[in-house]
Amino acid sequence: MNRRNFLKISGGGVILAAGGAGLFAATRTPNDALKPWELVGSYDDPRKNALSHAILAPNPHNRQPWIISLDGDDGLTLHFDTEKQLPHTDPFDRQLTIGLGCFLELMRMAANADGYDVDVTLFPEGENMEGLDNRPIARATFAEGTAVRDPLFDHMLSRRSNKEPYDTSRTIPPETLARILTVARQTQIGGSIDTDDITYWRQLTTQALTIEIETPHTFKESVDLMRIGKAEINANPDGIDFSGALFETLAITGVMTREALLDTSSTGFAEGMKAVLANTKSAMGHLWMVTQTNTRRDQIAAGADWLRVNLACTAEGLGFQPLSQALQEYPEMAELYGETHERLASEGGTVQMLSRIGYGPEIAVSPRWPIEAKIGTA
Repeated sequence: MNRRNFLKISGGGVILAAGGAGLFAATRTPNDALKPWELVGSYDDPRKNALSHAILAPNPHNRQPWIISLDGDDGLTLHFDTEKQLPHTDPFDRQLTIGLGCFLELMRMAANADGYDVDVTLFPEGENMEGLDNRPIARATFAEGTAVRDPLFDHMLSRRSNKEPYDTSRTIPPETLARILTVARQTQIGGSIDTDDITYWRQLTTQALTIEIETPHTFKESVDLMRIGKAEINANPDGIDFSGALFETLAITGVMTREALLDTSSTGFAEGMKAVLANTKSAMGHLWMVTQTNTRRDQIAAGADWLRVNLACTAEGLGFQPLSQALQEYPEMAELYGETHERLASEGGTVQMLSRIGYGPEIAVSPRWPIEAKIGTA
């Protein structure tokens, strides 16, 4: 969702009382939910230090589906939080597994930057392709060693999923795309800034996003995860956040409620749809990822490389937004799923990720649970 432009009110929007607008706006930042970005790297335990970075990794719907237990003095175990599933848009937990791969890669990068090697064993008690369960995702052991800092790690605090319209007057130089396509280590990354390809993928991703929003059960999954206003975001800093004076006002006045958002006949829904689709229609290039098979280990590898691609885009000053609706495995999306795979993996394999890129505005960080809320509960 485009969280800043999702709801436009016809007739010019909501006008706050002039006397209190500035003060009201100044107090609407959910500071508690953003605190983990300030505390990153401030822990004495090298595992906690690495984890304080890892919890900032990108993940579907910002579900933050990780639970960690610390093992002895040098180990940890990563589990999947089964309460964070997305049964309608991610029925096999494929995308959530990719998010866990992003987490593990950022943890490794942070540990290496501190001079620690990390030995990771994936799925030590087995895996289930139908869905993730309570068995561990990974066990990791930290040891002081000869690890080298990854240059991409320098950009981790600036990394975003930029869900704003991009500047359609600025093209992406071919050499910029070429550099981005070199950073993957385990998967096949492709991309295009060709005008015809941009037109094709703009249309397909717009159609896929429209299907997700107009399909009641998949759209409701997103609406149920929306956190509207400072209080909701601080209380539950995962999901899709709508913060700031505008959204607070819309909520207070009863204009922006979950019921209203689900009403497809409302003006708010129609205007919101226009705002969301402004993103797909402003793409200035696209990136994608293919794996030859689709095991859980492939999905973890996809997450690791997708984080690296996101960081590479950040290093180039590019906005980056996953647009993986056409890759989701539910019946209403089957036709576009097949079309996407025919175009990007015609000789076999699984298209794991698809994104748009372009030059966009600076945006704020996303809320996160602190590591204390994620450690020791497995």
